[in-house]
Amino acid sequence: MGPARWLALGSILALGALLEGRLVGQEDAGFGECDQFFYAETPPAGLAAEGHVKICQRSEGTERFATLYSTRDHIPVYSAFRAPRLAPGGAEERWLVEPQIDDPTSNLEEVINEADAITSVNNLGSKQALNADYLDSGYQRGQLCPFSLSSDFHTATFTLTNAAPMTPSFQERWYMNLNSLMDRALTPQCGSGDDLYIITGAVPSEHKVKDKVTIPKFVWLAACCAVPGGGWAMGFVKHTRDGDVIEDVMVKDLEKLLPLNPQLFQNNCGETEQDTEKMKKILEMVNQIQDEERMVHSKESSRALPSTESKKSALLPPEASEERSSFFGKLMGFIASPFIKLFQLICYLVVGILKSTVYFLWCVTKQVINGIESCLYRLGSATVSYFLAIGEELASIPWKVLKVIMKIIKAILRILCCLLKAICRILGIPVRVLVDVATFPVYTVGAIPIVCKDIAVGLGGVVSLLFDTAFGTVGGFFRVVFSVCKQIGYRVTFDNSGEL
Repeated sequence: MGPARWLALGSILALGALLEGRLVGQEDAGFGECDQFFYAETPPAGLAAEGHVKICQRSEGTERFATLYSTRDHIPVYSAFRAPRLAPGGAEERWLVEPQIDDPTSNLEEVINEADAITSVNNLGSKQALNADYLDSGYQRGQLCPFSLSSDFHTATFTLTNAAPMTPSFQERWYMNLNSLMDRALTPQCGSGDDLYIITGAVPSEHKVKDKVTIPKFVWLAACCAVPGGGWAMGFVKHTRDGDVIEDVMVKDLEKLLPLNPQLFQNNCGETEQDTEKMKKILEMVNQIQDEERMVHSKESSRALPSTESKKSALLPPEASEERSSFFGKLMGFIASPFIKLFQLICYLVVGILKSTVYFLWCVTKQVINGIESCLYRLGSATVSYFLAIGEELASIPWKVLKVIMKIIKAILRILCCLLKAICRILGIPVRVLVDVATFPVYTVGAIPIVCKDIAVGLGGVVSLLFDTAFGTVGGFFRVVFSVCKQIGYRVTFDNSGEL
């Protein structure tokens, strides 16, 4: 066994001692010590299901990120981390497995090299992916929590429970998207980044690698910035189809795209206190990243420059290969490095100037277009209002004409009514006279018997009155005479009695 092999074996043993991935029991509500990687220390609600295993990934005695792993699809459901920092330098692949996933009774380290576990772990690979599943498949082990966003020498991310099958081209664009988003869009708008919570996940499709490891339908990222008074939440989706660029979505829309419609952040990451201005700045930067990705995709068929290849090698996990470079090749590379760096600097400056110029022209054009759109909108609104007013007036003309006609008809009817009343009154005078003249003889003839009767009654009354008067006068005269005689007779009698 050569020195290189002994060195590799020593590195594996040292890595096994450094790493410790703690499986969290199903009875635990969260991820134990790894709850710190979730907003409000609350994992997403609705994604945990039967066959999912919770893992708290540790390195050098420190928690690094949390993973929810699907033993059915053999890929992670999501990985959660926070405050990512771009780590310089490269990384040597040491893909590790979790023995306790397949054999809970195993006494091996929780994270260990596959070669060391294959002879002592029962049913190894029955519930998790192995390195052999990716061999000669055309797919690479794509990390959901990429090594380039880790600050612990990239070791904790090289576990197969943090990997899903990705084509080389898709893996390249995925890592470029993650680094660009974190470095240029998300972290700068969240203070120092200490309050930035990231969840990356994969949604399984119907296709599998070697009928075992499920190929993702799309991968996604959800970010929550919990800075007091200036927080925000954003989501991103990247489909595995060639040519698709990363898409920005709201977290609520992202949740609708995921299975079981989960809630990724408690209280939607403080939805009522989110800073819309920072979200606008993030979207502006995301638009630039999308434009750059489209340009890169359009040039994929062309030959890549050495500077581009070196930049990509810093973003991708290095593939294990034997040492082929000779001393002469290293010497030539050492001599050519300054010139390459100078060429890279010149290219970077030229590209930066061109990007700034194009961005400035784009901003000016956007402002001009917005001004023209505003003027056209106002002109259109005024025109529509003018025609609406004219239409209302034109529509009201028939009604007004009808009202005038009704008033005229009403006046004419009143005039006719007055005329009829006058005619009736005029015609009423002769009719009454004729009626009186016509009825006069009838009344006269009818009154003759009554008049004669009245005359006879009057004459009878007169005769009766005369008789009564005559008899009364004679009777009165006799009474007077009788009374006088009576008085005279009493006096003579009295005188005679005196004489006696």
